[in-house]
Amino acid sequence: MKTFALTRASDSAQAIATAAKATTAQQGAEIRFIGGGTTLIDLMKLNVEQPKTLIDINRLPLDKIEALPDGGLTIGAVVRNSDLAYHPLVRKNYAVLSEALLSGATVQLRNMATTAGNLLQRTRCMYFRATDMPCNKREPGSGCAAITGANRSLAILGTSEHCIATNPSDMNVAMAALEATIHVRGTKGERSIPIADFHVLPGNTPQRETVLEPGDLITHVTLPPPAAGSRSLYLKLRDRASYEFALASAAVVITVANAKIARARIALGGVGTKPWRSTEAEGELTNQPATEAVFRKAADTALRDAKPQSQNGFKVELAKRCLVHALKLATQAA
Repeated sequence: MKTFALTRASDSAQAIATAAKATTAQQGAEIRFIGGGTTLIDLMKLNVEQPKTLIDINRLPLDKIEALPDGGLTIGAVVRNSDLAYHPLVRKNYAVLSEALLSGATVQLRNMATTAGNLLQRTRCMYFRATDMPCNKREPGSGCAAITGANRSLAILGTSEHCIATNPSDMNVAMAALEATIHVRGTKGERSIPIADFHVLPGNTPQRETVLEPGDLITHVTLPPPAAGSRSLYLKLRDRASYEFALASAAVVITVANAKIARARIALGGVGTKPWRSTEAEGELTNQPATEAVFRKAADTALRDAKPQSQNGFKVELAKRCLVHALKLATQAA
């Protein structure tokens, strides 16, 4: 780990002004915000991240979970994953989010990890984390060793010839299905970003993972009111029962009325370079009966553009079965 300076932000404006001095929002940033640090510190120890200054934002008033007047929810940037997962309103109205959070990491990590940090969680691709190996995400133009290397756990959706790294977050998948909005404050003021637009595909610039600009500070996330009569569920398939990243996961939010699916929101994890919302699969479900045949057609649609690599072709069928089973479970009591 390289030496660095640590400073505590007294207010958001001061934190933003300081962080805006960074040269980029992701790779090579000289100044980074730190909340729980559960990913950032790991990467600093590996010299993947080498910021010269960390700005501690834990003392900023960004740690509240509050109901909104319209029935939605606001979640502060430094709310800990454990607090969010066990919050009564989350468990009651957004079960998919609670289940996703509790399926990730360990109790100790969830007690430290923050909402904003989870949104910005970086890939667990072994080549990204190994500084002696080529990785376009870590060092643009060096190549992607994963394409011809160990790629069993990596992405099959949203990949490019430059990067096949998987977004590792469970929370992000649930947030995608819930149509969360991410609120950001920066040098140009405040803006609200739908989560569908927050993460970007690798394309030719895999080092850029989000639309954040230098100095941008995530302040909070808002969730819309739950749809009347909806049920939600998160299903995660992995190599072992705990402390493991998803090989495939599914977040579903379903409303069934008059024996048909009135509304569906679908997102997949473990298979995409970003949290993978499938509006096409949602279209296959809407106004259809809640049957296995309909679920399978939706799953086929969600994975039809998959591009498996040499070792992860099994993920195509695994993700389909994961989604079908999640839909069965979510509609059983409807």
